[in-house]
Amino acid sequence: MKYILLIYAAESDQANVDPKEQAAYMQRYFTFTEDLVKSGKMVAGDPLQGVAAATSVKVRNGKTLTTDGPFAETKEQLGGYYIVDADDLDDAIAWAAKLPTAEHGTIEVRPLMNLPDM
Repeated sequence: MKYILLIYAAESDQANVDPKEQAAYMQRYFTFTEDLVKSGKMVAGDPLQGVAAATSVKVRNGKTLTTDGPFAETKEQLGGYYIVDADDLDDAIAWAAKLPTAEHGTIEVRPLMNLPDM
């Protein structure tokens, strides 16, 4: 079954991180991605640009309304995702727990819906 691992963290926490610490942190992501690919469970994954690049869209009374930034007002923002083909929820949670951001942010694990003819 496919699961999406949504990676949430506060962008403000990254503002004053030492460049060496940041490089080591990113290396952990590269290693995680390599391990996931080697396991055969990697379906997709991408980091997202910062919330300043986000646009929220909604339609009310037939009019398209846009606002800058993410919809939800929260300290943590969606920073990236992985889609994994996990054996079950426990397997997906185990992969989520390996993500470096799990140590200071939140990883939301959600199964993907299987829709016919898609």
